[in-house]
Amino acid sequence: MPVRYTAGCTTPQTMDAVKHEDQKDIEELRNRIAGYRSGQEDEERFKLYRLTRGVYGQRQLGVQMFRTKIPYGKITSAQLERIADISDTYTNGNLHLTTRQNIQLHFVKLDDSPAIWEELAKAGLTAREACGNTVRNLTASATAGIDPEEPFDVSPYVQASFEYFLRNPICQEMGRKIKPAFSASERDSAFTYFHDFGFIPRLQEGAHGFKVVVGGGLGAVGMVAQTVYEFLPANKIIPFMAACIRVFDRYGEREKRQKARMKFLVKKLGLPRFLELAEDEWQALPHPVYDIEYPAQALPALPEDSSTDEAPAPGFERWKTLNTFPQKQHGFYAVRLKIPRGDIHADTARALAKVVRAYAADDIRITVQQGLLLRFVRPQALVPLYNRLLQLGLAEVGANSIADITACPGTDTCALGVTNSTGLAAELEHVLLTEYDELLEDCDIRIKISGCMNSCGQHMAAQIGFHGSSIKVPPRIAPAMQVVLGGGVAPDGQGFIAQKVIKLPAKRIPQALRSLIADFQDKRGPAQRFNEYFQQQGKRYFYGLLKPLAETESLGEEDFYDWGQDEAYRQSIGVGECAGVTLDVVGTIIAEGHSKLELGREAYAAEAWGDAIYHAYSSMVVGAKALLLAADVRCNTHRGIIDDFQKTYVEGQNFALPEAQAFPDWVLEMKKQPPSQAFAEAYLKRAADFTRSVAQERKRQLNAGGGNDKLVVDNYYKA
Repeated sequence: MPVRYTAGCTTPQTMDAVKHEDQKDIEELRNRIAGYRSGQEDEERFKLYRLTRGVYGQRQLGVQMFRTKIPYGKITSAQLERIADISDTYTNGNLHLTTRQNIQLHFVKLDDSPAIWEELAKAGLTAREACGNTVRNLTASATAGIDPEEPFDVSPYVQASFEYFLRNPICQEMGRKIKPAFSASERDSAFTYFHDFGFIPRLQEGAHGFKVVVGGGLGAVGMVAQTVYEFLPANKIIPFMAACIRVFDRYGEREKRQKARMKFLVKKLGLPRFLELAEDEWQALPHPVYDIEYPAQALPALPEDSSTDEAPAPGFERWKTLNTFPQKQHGFYAVRLKIPRGDIHADTARALAKVVRAYAADDIRITVQQGLLLRFVRPQALVPLYNRLLQLGLAEVGANSIADITACPGTDTCALGVTNSTGLAAELEHVLLTEYDELLEDCDIRIKISGCMNSCGQHMAAQIGFHGSSIKVPPRIAPAMQVVLGGGVAPDGQGFIAQKVIKLPAKRIPQALRSLIADFQDKRGPAQRFNEYFQQQGKRYFYGLLKPLAETESLGEEDFYDWGQDEAYRQSIGVGECAGVTLDVVGTIIAEGHSKLELGREAYAAEAWGDAIYHAYSSMVVGAKALLLAADVRCNTHRGIIDDFQKTYVEGQNFALPEAQAFPDWVLEMKKQPPSQAFAEAYLKRAADFTRSVAQERKRQLNAGGGNDKLVVDNYYKA
């Protein structure tokens, strides 16, 4: 049935009020931590849980990274102050802005995480599904709502999508994460082309809709998303995502983590088959159409006009040229703040919040370049705003330029980091500001750095990118960087994945950058952009250009020290928090099925028929998985579990279904029935009967085997 959603804003009406669902999440986290501390819960199982609550293990033992989930990077001055206060109280006082428009806090004690979440919830923020195998933060162009080229503001649609999938049962325990993005215009400033779902706004006869792309991704194997619709009406984008996520949840890989993203499923099935399966799921959605009541576009509340004769501090004109631009709303400017490496201290953040309230709309946007965007600044407020920003150290020129380098935390805090991306970023910014200052004004090159190949720094989406690696120089190992070239977005919005060119010692990367810039400046054609030049010359040309820097015979002692480090390099790569081996017993998995059944009953009581049905479905899949693991059958997809249970137990006459049906037809009837109260009630009863039968069968197996439960040491449980 159609649903009408009224788009609103994320700003809470009153501070310090915690919603019921937030309080429930916080209490559950507190109880699960207590269970883990007391030994009642296995470490790996607890890890999978805490990740979906934004708590991610750091490189340093005994502390966590805590991530907020901030849809499209929209944050108010009060919320920024609250996070700064939290950082001062519970962490090292640093706020780290991410490429997915979130804020991360580092060096958090696990036992403090419920209190941190409670403080966030009082400010209208959450950590739910900020990490883990969930629908991650929905990102969007920071310029959404003020972009002179946008057909309409996508922000209400991003907010509606965020709220729809938050705590939604279809996306709590998938094989891997899902990342959606919304661009403000055809220029694709949100990088939709490398996302699982990408949406670009379009108008058709005055109606709102989106160009839709699916199956993109970066990482070790980059893929450009494929176009599914040139125009999909706005009231179908949420059902489309929901249907596709159901396909991903059912058919997506779960055992082999490196093949578990949606891009691999789309490639494996082929786009036509993937869409056919999504269409098959669509009919069973709770909301086949999801109308969003688009709010009237009005100016936000603004500070009073504070005209002043204040003289601008030195550097104002260049800052205005490089860091501001006119909005589509006549008479207002947007102001970009460069936040080097995405790190801003709590004291600075609090001071910035006061400046925002004095000179701009109370609507700060975190950008995908790890910066901040201030909006609705009057022309006469630019001078006093610049002067205040200069006092705070936030008026550095070149935001969103070649000298605004994106870098993940790398070996500073990440267990997967191979080399120090932040130290290298600082060095390259110094080179650019001191030797190539003129490029800040007219250069299409963007530089991005990741500490490993996983592309958290989005190096594969940069004209010039680097990712962490190492080089063996027997008997030692030197820190290195893989150079990738040719990624990013063209002026027409076409996206490119960078190509690997050559691996170089990390200490030679500044010289590599000089060589690339010099060659480009010397040989480019008139008005030729960097990627056009790269494609013209070809990868082999750039390999030859940089190859002299790859020789290792002349490496000095300093080459065995990574950037920003005072100890010789030691390769130390941990295990990512989305992977890991689990020690489990079949009985515990059966108990999980019971837990999902209880969630279904709770959803039914709340009259959420669709949620109740999906929880019931999950309980049956988990129950089938438990018995398959007891029989040493691999479980790497939901669909595989369903089919294998039929072969192993039903056809093997070890398990009789109440209706004597084939298990796939029996459990997947939820795909064919619209979510109604009657079907939800019947399907929950079916799940309860099945769960009871699973427990009875397992009891029979244990009695026959002497009473010992089976130890599962594998990744198969993840399905």
